Amino acid sequence: MSEENTSGNKPAKAIRASLLHCLGSPDPADGQTAVEFIEDGLLLVRDGLVAGLGAADDMLESLPDTVAIDDQRGCLLVPGFIDTHIHYSQTDIVAAHGRQLLDWLEIYAWPGEMRFEDPAVCAEVAEFFLAELLRNGTTTACVFGSVHKGSVDALLQAAAARDMRMIAGKVLMDRNCPAALLESCEAGIENSAELIARWHGRGRLAYALTPRFAPTSTPEQLAATGQLLDSRPGLYLQTHLAETARETQWARELFPQAPSYLGVYQQAGLVGKRSIFAHCIQIDDNDRMQLAAADSSIAFCPGSNLFLGSGLFDYHAARNAGIRVGLGSDIGAGTRFGMPENAGEAYKVCKLAGKPLDPFEAFYLATLGGARALHLEDKIGNFAVGKEADCVLLDYNATPLIARRIGEAKNLAEKLFAMLLLGDDRLVAATYILGEQVHVRN
Repeated sequence: MSEENTSGNKPAKAIRASLLHCLGSPDPADGQTAVEFIEDGLLLVRDGLVAGLGAADDMLESLPDTVAIDDQRGCLLVPGFIDTHIHYSQTDIVAAHGRQLLDWLEIYAWPGEMRFEDPAVCAEVAEFFLAELLRNGTTTACVFGSVHKGSVDALLQAAAARDMRMIAGKVLMDRNCPAALLESCEAGIENSAELIARWHGRGRLAYALTPRFAPTSTPEQLAATGQLLDSRPGLYLQTHLAETARETQWARELFPQAPSYLGVYQQAGLVGKRSIFAHCIQIDDNDRMQLAAADSSIAFCPGSNLFLGSGLFDYHAARNAGIRVGLGSDIGAGTRFGMPENAGEAYKVCKLAGKPLDPFEAFYLATLGGARALHLEDKIGNFAVGKEADCVLLDYNATPLIARRIGEAKNLAEKLFAMLLLGDDRLVAATYILGEQVHVRN
């Protein structure tokens, strides 16, 4: 199916605001070297794609009178935020108190996911979930459904109706989970294949094969997943890796023949170009070398790691190893949908490790870094001409505190940092999909 945008032939339009985007990964020694900022800029959109950008005064001279201008001066326009790891089937258990990962799964996550046997629940939560993403400025996400085929059907149908770029998959579990969520290896693969045929490559949608994590899959299921992964170009693999010490030890006990937790996935053929591994707290330098060599990605989920007490991800070690890294909210163990808030949590995790995260690098992780982690940097992540015009309008005066702090900021880095650390959904004044405004803050 076509990967082209679905916006059709629509009149060109332009958004006037301050523009900020990353041209590449910011140099830790100088965060602005790969950042472009235009104080009074104009973003030209044609047929859902970026057709040009530059200083407003320069572009207005040659802009035809027929181009409608959305004047948003006083706000900051940035690329749409990208969430590389999130569970839509856990939307209703956000902020479930007081447990660590494995207990949290049993007490909250699995009972919550059992509800998705009901198609009405799938449809209602999918609508709320996508609205919440857009309200927080997230325009692309890599999403876990539940084990139920209908959970993915509902989500991708709702995403398609909004022209959102979305990656999703049904969870695969054939052991070590409640009977109500247990699925045979054969049924899980068959249902996944059916969803792939229906959704993968349709418009802006893609499918991700989704074993929850190694302990809930038999070696046979993981091997079959690897075979299915190789069956069609562009498929993704998403799963969890080494989130906690207890889970990592469990995986080693269940797979004694594997050299490591990552080795479990390698033996099944699941470590490759579009493999996204969430968390990766309990990995070592050899694991990082293997992930980099395979061009796999890590979803850095600081909010959920802090909330569950799982540990601190070594972002700088992953970056220095050359691994693609993006931010993940990990709803519902994570407690905030917004990428600005999760970028703020990433700063705190790195600060605890003694290596503060530069404001521009935090912004990069939420935009172009996320696109690279999903191997979508040719389509989204910045305002390069020809890319899809998913973008977010941020309000410098979103709250009295943000306005006051920005008023005291000495430079762009301080303004950006204040928005990331102090912002919430009120920061997002509007969200655009393929240049069309799909959310406006009340």
